[in-house]
Amino acid sequence: MYIELKNINKTFGDYKASDNVNFGIEKGKLIALLGPSGSGKTTILRMIAGLEHQDDGDIYIDGKCVNDVPVKDREIGFVFQNYALFPYLNVFDNIAYGLKIRKADKDYIKKRVTELLELVGLPGLEKRYPAQLSGGQRQRVAFARALAPNPSVLLLDEPFAAIDAKVRKELRSWLKEMIEKIGITSIFVTHDQDEAVEVADEIIVTNLGRVEQMGTPTEIYKNPKTPFVAQFIGESTVLTDYDRLKGFEIYEGKRNAIVRPEFVKVVRYGTVKQYESLYAEGIVEQTAFRGNCLELLVNVNGIRLKALQSFEEEPFKKGEKVEVMVYRLYVVDENEAHLLQNEGLQEHDMFYI
Repeated sequence: MYIELKNINKTFGDYKASDNVNFGIEKGKLIALLGPSGSGKTTILRMIAGLEHQDDGDIYIDGKCVNDVPVKDREIGFVFQNYALFPYLNVFDNIAYGLKIRKADKDYIKKRVTELLELVGLPGLEKRYPAQLSGGQRQRVAFARALAPNPSVLLLDEPFAAIDAKVRKELRSWLKEMIEKIGITSIFVTHDQDEAVEVADEIIVTNLGRVEQMGTPTEIYKNPKTPFVAQFIGESTVLTDYDRLKGFEIYEGKRNAIVRPEFVKVVRYGTVKQYESLYAEGIVEQTAFRGNCLELLVNVNGIRLKALQSFEEEPFKKGEKVEVMVYRLYVVDENEAHLLQNEGLQEHDMFYI
């Protein structure tokens, strides 16, 4: 592993920011630290950078323990969410700042800055000042400045948080392409699930200072290992009486369950369908436009479930009687999440994401 954290603990007063954190990251990977506010993800990033020091445990970069290595010697580039550009320096001098501190040769500085301006798609803007740039352009300058000294690791603290939605989506694709091109090991902090899934090679989900799960976006989404991950990833409904749904019985004494919208099938009342006996009557209580689909809130015998409807279908209306089937759900206890299939469905007819 290129970056390793072993038994890391960090406390601020009574707050446990890191609770026995352990994980390893392969060289060249783009990793997302994903979790809600206060889950400890930024603290992890700052400890890797050397901006915070762990109370105990070890951090390794490229096989070397860096516990006592100062920030300037860790060969790490850091991108802050608020850009942190110098307003009185133009684009060229902002990017060149780290190289000048290291007393690099002037010809090399000019060559390196020119290369980076091309890399981040800002050639010709070297004489502009931060106030003359858009938010997306300022963030690209911040990326270039972090990369200028040729760091071995790039750390990004919610890099798209200060940018509007449309530009943020464009920068996600750009960042992924850039990291793949230069091959630098990178970690970025985010609380945005879509951002993590779209950009990262692997996701580390954090909660209350602990690492809940690490894996590819597909693994995290389809096979959550803990109740927190099952509920945090995706749009979920928490149930305490899932055995009232057709095709489900209480599993190993676990009475709580989590249902995602894509696990729910809603059809018009009276529709001819396979597995007729697994459908129950329901009422559409709410509908909401979600950009690429319609989100439904349906009431099935007092159980309220979220479901999705394609715009290719005639939209359901509030108050409409429907029929509802749940394909699968996650049953959870305090420690584990288990995927439970509807007993009435045959294997070759299973619904997959």
